[in-house]
Amino acid sequence: MGGASVNAPVMSNHEAEIARRRTFAIISHPDAGKTTITEKLLLFGGAIQMAGAVRARRSGKFAASDFIEIEKQRGISVSTAVMSFEHAGCAINLLDTPGHEDFSEDTYRVLTAVDSALMVLDSAKGVEARTLALMEVCRLRDTPVITFCNKFDREALEPFELLDNIEKKLNIQCAPMTWPIGMGKDFQGVYDLIDRSVVFYEATARGRKNEIVKVDPATPALVDAVGESAARKLREDLELLDGASAPFNQTQFFRGRQTPVFFGSAINNFGVKELLDSFARFAPAPQPRATTTRFVEPAEPAFTGFVFKIQANLDPSHRDRMAFIRITSGRYERGMKMRHVRSGRDVAVNNATTFLARERTLAEEAFPGDIIGVHNHGAIRIGDTFTEGEALKFTGIPSFAPELFRRARLLDPLKSKSLVKGLEQLAEEGAAQLYRPLDGQDYLLGALGSLQFDVIQSRLAAEYNVRARFEDTPFQAARWLRSDDPQALEKFVHQNRDRIYRDLSDQLTFVANTDWAMNYAAQQNPKVEFLKTMEIA
Repeated sequence: MGGASVNAPVMSNHEAEIARRRTFAIISHPDAGKTTITEKLLLFGGAIQMAGAVRARRSGKFAASDFIEIEKQRGISVSTAVMSFEHAGCAINLLDTPGHEDFSEDTYRVLTAVDSALMVLDSAKGVEARTLALMEVCRLRDTPVITFCNKFDREALEPFELLDNIEKKLNIQCAPMTWPIGMGKDFQGVYDLIDRSVVFYEATARGRKNEIVKVDPATPALVDAVGESAARKLREDLELLDGASAPFNQTQFFRGRQTPVFFGSAINNFGVKELLDSFARFAPAPQPRATTTRFVEPAEPAFTGFVFKIQANLDPSHRDRMAFIRITSGRYERGMKMRHVRSGRDVAVNNATTFLARERTLAEEAFPGDIIGVHNHGAIRIGDTFTEGEALKFTGIPSFAPELFRRARLLDPLKSKSLVKGLEQLAEEGAAQLYRPLDGQDYLLGALGSLQFDVIQSRLAAEYNVRARFEDTPFQAARWLRSDDPQALEKFVHQNRDRIYRDLSDQLTFVANTDWAMNYAAQQNPKVEFLKTMEIA
């Protein structure tokens, strides 16, 4: 090939497919513009023809990533959506996570399935509480993070102040990749620090008209492009950046120690294409994954993958359940046999799908980094592994003890079986946690936030035709029980039988009225572990 070194290694087709994958999640504090930028990335990636922001629900246009009815009604994302598209020669898998903190468990699990993350900030507010919490999760795996400072079409923090806010609050080095030219009503565009070009914008009815001008900032051509005042300010900022900011270092970025920073306005499409172009150029390809026995390398020939999400009723008319599998090595081919490791069963997979939110396409093949959906008839759980025979268990997929508890009460007694089925299926996908008592059928529902109960109530009605209300319980804490001393565990369970439940994985769980009561029980039973978090079995 022209220009190639004679000593350059030649990649196989499999290696080339891996190298062009980019799998990432979008994280942010609520209302920072996460769903809007998701839509615009899809727009610039050619995956959709019209961006339908959540705010446009009155006109009947909804975000492609919001497909559950309550998401459309409230204008919030409460379920992770998977979207795949091509851009700049890369196969991009974008996972739009719930922004609301009540659904943090779903977001945490998604972050185990990606190779990088896009952090969206409201430029008037900087780093907010939810962003801070999500960054801590990214740090557990040293996930590379790209930052987009959104809403520069409004009044915002000064760019240098924003960089300082990011560095101090997140303890991460910032490497500006673009730089804003003005803000608010004076926002004209961005200066691309990598390609040394001005991208300036004119708002139109379709949202964006841009022109890219290659200019030397020291020449009069900059004034011609953006005007004298904006040119003077940009030159001053660039001079300060030369001495104050770190240059982009891909190694530091891959280690999670540096974040490349972009500026713009997603609602107006300003700076989004530059972000997407750089993402394809700089973000990491699929990375090795840890199991309980070894690391799995993406280039290994044998297929492996793990389930990080289950979605019930993705197509309500078919009452389906879909297991989302992140491929970690090998290659999926339609009709191939996979080993469901937990059950030990081999299954032929003929109808795996790829996604654009609710829309699905039959997958003929897929590679490491890709997300495929497999129909689930109740046998597949979050955390399950699929291989071509090897007994592997991927690590790091978390479950968290709930903090709020309700009991579901039927408004139609004839729907009891449908209620149990709905609660079990919604719990399987991680919408909440379902506990059954050792004695009786008085199921207990646990969640991290109250909005989860609203979502379950809405989905029970819409997807299972079950009307129910949720009643308060006296419980305020739950812990999973584990012990190396079977007799100590059996004794505790016997003494507290009315407070012992089993979750969907059959794990013993103790519930208490207060945190103090929970801590007291743990102190009195030192041979029993009371677990607030645990990896999904």
